[in-house]
Amino acid sequence: MFDDFQFRAILAGVGVAIAAAPLGCFVVWRRMAYFGDATANAAILGVALSLALSVSVFAGALTIAFFMALTVNALSGRGFAMDTLLGVMAHLALAFGLVAVSFIQGVRLDLMAYLFGDILAVGRVDLAVIWGGALSVFALLAWWWTALLTATLNPDLAHASGFNPKREQLILTLCLAVVVAVAIKVVGVLLIAALLIIPAAAARPISTSPERMAATAGVIGVGSAIGGLHMSLWYDTPAGPSIVCVATVMFIVTNLIGTARGIGA
Repeated sequence: MFDDFQFRAILAGVGVAIAAAPLGCFVVWRRMAYFGDATANAAILGVALSLALSVSVFAGALTIAFFMALTVNALSGRGFAMDTLLGVMAHLALAFGLVAVSFIQGVRLDLMAYLFGDILAVGRVDLAVIWGGALSVFALLAWWWTALLTATLNPDLAHASGFNPKREQLILTLCLAVVVAVAIKVVGVLLIAALLIIPAAAARPISTSPERMAATAGVIGVGSAIGGLHMSLWYDTPAGPSIVCVATVMFIVTNLIGTARGIGA
């Protein structure tokens, strides 16, 4: 069963969607869409360093993604506008990563696979890494849900309840770094932010609670992964962008449903 590349691709897509959906909800709620871009783009530099040092690509991408997440977390609230800071960091990280890749000698590198993903080439080891990281992130978010949600919606209430908003933000940044590292193989660094944001944004108009929004985003994310893979196989289109296209269609549909409900009410 695991020798079937289509089945492995579906498992990889579902694994990433399970982790990205609830995390994407926090990104949407906190209005930090650029945060995913900054962390994801930094992973290209991690890929370059891992190839130069002959270490695991996952380890290199995770290390640099962690570093970027911690840097942004440390700089936030120190006189920088968050959207401006994240925009600068996102483009800076991508530029440095691409320059670093150009210096690698004697290594055959399929840059397009890292930029847009190569889910159809996922192997057993990749599956183990993807599901290990995805389940770790999902378990941490489920365990820390109340504190993370309270700190996101009302920092003052979080302080009164004994939670530390800065600590909760740090947990989210670290979770994001893990998701970015495991999602590189699936959708690539340029589309990771889309997989984080679009399912969550699609779930928002048809959800009545934060928990329902996270669950709905998970369903939309899984459906996008499966639908995008089928689209890729039927029409010979790139798998990663196809997944994002299906998620975008779902976003349009759910927003039309939400609008229709509003008009009916």
